[in-house]
Amino acid sequence: MQAGKLVEWLVKPGDHVKRGDTIAVVETDKSNVEIEVFQSGTIEQLIVKQGQKVPVGTVLASIRGEGEPAAAAPVPVAAAAKPAARINASPISRKLARELGVDLSTIKGTGPHGVIQRADVERAAAPAPPTAPAILAAPAVEPLSGMRRAIAAAMARSNREIPHYYLETRIDLHAALGWLEQFNARRPITERVLVAALLIKAVARALTEVPELNAYWVDDRPQPQESINVGIAVSLRQGGLVIPAIHDTDTKSIEETMEAMRDLITRARSGHLKSSELADSTITVTNLGDLGVETVYGVIYPPQVALVGFGKTIEQAWVESGMVGIRPIVSATLAADHRATDGHRGAQFLTALNQSLQEPDKL
Repeated sequence: MQAGKLVEWLVKPGDHVKRGDTIAVVETDKSNVEIEVFQSGTIEQLIVKQGQKVPVGTVLASIRGEGEPAAAAPVPVAAAAKPAARINASPISRKLARELGVDLSTIKGTGPHGVIQRADVERAAAPAPPTAPAILAAPAVEPLSGMRRAIAAAMARSNREIPHYYLETRIDLHAALGWLEQFNARRPITERVLVAALLIKAVARALTEVPELNAYWVDDRPQPQESINVGIAVSLRQGGLVIPAIHDTDTKSIEETMEAMRDLITRARSGHLKSSELADSTITVTNLGDLGVETVYGVIYPPQVALVGFGKTIEQAWVESGMVGIRPIVSATLAADHRATDGHRGAQFLTALNQSLQEPDKL
């Protein structure tokens, strides 16, 4: 994402806000996002107008912290957007220009307020097309939607920058499903817990034993995250997907995890997710078992360093203590960034995941 449009202000100058309040709605390539505030205080000035499209990182408003004296009005974004002695370029375009050896001073930006965008750098780096005889025009191709462009950019970056390694294990869900059946027997139908909540909780618990997988890769090094915020891949009815986070998944009960998962899916499909829910995932879980897929080999969503995939639960022959029986088996896969961890730690994670699902009462 390089820019967003401010759709609506939910506050006005003089309003008091507290940390976590939603103050604006911004339109992105994937959906409308509710912007939260991370400082309590008083709104001093709304800098960006409704309907205005601005680059990522633009200041939207100024807030006077509690107990702070009134400050001078900040310079409007439009006036400060293009200093005379400075090249106005997005961070991703600067990085790409360094990689491709492109001089930013020779590029005219096409973004809002003349900001140089990734596409501008790519055009400048592309070789001039050779002359060729005229040919018949190709059939018209429908342009990609904003969401598909965003997904394509993220996945291209993932495959280009992240050295993936993959591990797979099969897990016996006999104990987990038996416990879940008893757990749900004493609950109303509308409050019953799905096996997906157990899988998410088991991932969070395994991360407490292998915290290296609960991290971001930023500035050429792994940055472990204190909070375990499991992101769940949610497919949208209009196509595409989003990955909202269940915050502090490891501290939630099974019931709270199920409630959070149900709430996120509902709001994701209605376009009412908060900015922190879209930005805070520390690992992604994708489950394609309901579509009949037996094994999932995922692509890591940067800057995360791991993704866990679950397939369809299948009745299979299983040997336990020398006895053969039929058990419900699920394939669990790990896609991990080899810069941050190696196969040894990845294997330990899958072992911890398996162990967690054998002890569902401890989740």
